[in-house]
Amino acid sequence: MERLPSVKKNIIRVAALLLTLFTVASVSAAPRNPMSVHVLDQQTGLPAEGVQVVLAKAEGDRWAVISNGTTDVDGRVAALYPPGKALDPGRYQVTFLTGAWYTQHGGTTFYPEVQVTVDVDGKLPHYHIPLLLSAYGYSTYRGS
Repeated sequence: MERLPSVKKNIIRVAALLLTLFTVASVSAAPRNPMSVHVLDQQTGLPAEGVQVVLAKAEGDRWAVISNGTTDVDGRVAALYPPGKALDPGRYQVTFLTGAWYTQHGGTTFYPEVQVTVDVDGKLPHYHIPLLLSAYGYSTYRGS
């Protein structure tokens, strides 16, 4: 019967340790990158892996490229905004280099580039820009 209090103490210790680990993990987890994209190929219904994406910010009357990336196997660039930088509200242009992607896959497209211009007000911690792509059309919207 004396083992029972010992077992209870060990269970309490393990529970406290797990609670501490979960708390530390949630506090120390890196914040989500403020900007991401997702490209889906409407013709196949699959993610468009390998699309080059360029992010530029309006500076006066010109665009300054601040970051770029390539979509992964899920068709995503999860961290398009420059890593470690706070989101700067303003006008951004996301350029999807679709012509090169179609060429790599043995196809052609009417849209060699898709440029999406967005106004980021900074009220949200994250902005997501999906692109539904086909050879002769595309659609985009404000994602989450």
